[in-house]
Amino acid sequence: MERIKEAISKARAKQSKQTSLSSRAKLGNQADETEKITYDQTKVVKLDTKHLEQNRIVTFDSEDPDSVAFDILRTQVLSKMEENNWKTIAITSPSPDCGKTVVSLNLALSIAKQTEKTALIADFDLRKPRVANYLGLPQDKSLYDFLEHDMELNQVLVNPGLPRLVVLPNTVPIRNAAETLTSRKVRSLVEDLKNRYESRIIIFDLPPLMAADDAIAFIPQVDCVLLVVASGETTPAEVKESRRQLQSCNLVGVVLNKATEQLKHYYY
Repeated sequence: MERIKEAISKARAKQSKQTSLSSRAKLGNQADETEKITYDQTKVVKLDTKHLEQNRIVTFDSEDPDSVAFDILRTQVLSKMEENNWKTIAITSPSPDCGKTVVSLNLALSIAKQTEKTALIADFDLRKPRVANYLGLPQDKSLYDFLEHDMELNQVLVNPGLPRLVVLPNTVPIRNAAETLTSRKVRSLVEDLKNRYESRIIIFDLPPLMAADDAIAFIPQVDCVLLVVASGETTPAEVKESRRQLQSCNLVGVVLNKATEQLKHYYY
């Protein structure tokens, strides 16, 4: 009996050690995925900080006081996404000029600053793509070439000189946008982006809800939605209609953009 107990004890100790090593290896792999990123196939483009400032992209600079609001938004959004094991989020607005692309980019940069996550922002506003212009990326190969000319995905992805951030830009407006966003090729692309890296958060910058049916046609492919409204511009009726259109979606929140109130900053 004592020998049996001793054998069981040794077996348990061995299993515990193997489990511990396996857990460490898993954590190590996750760390390697985010901390040892090299872009040998993805084009790397260094951004112009002045151009970013002019386009209100503030989260590239952790010391910029205006980046605090987006860091808070990042924390709230990631908390909700992690709680539900979501990896994809669409950002839209009721109408044009609410600042959805600015919010999308600042959120992506803020997420990329966290070592636990990588971020990819995809410009799926096919009628009026703006992500490349806001970042100051060259008018090079883009989503249009992937969809229309069968170019490889790694030929159109861009790393904007920042660790853990990848951009899928678009530089050419695409006709039949709603049909394209629901096509088999786009569905396959979304699945590929979602499953390629475990720690990646994917942000889709979509067209306004009331500009066309593009956004509402694509949204079923993503896990959740963030709605951006403009202070003093978006009407209550537009907000109500937008929420009606999104009632079957996982709406994680509404961002009030272009607010005039100034945040009070303090330091420890």
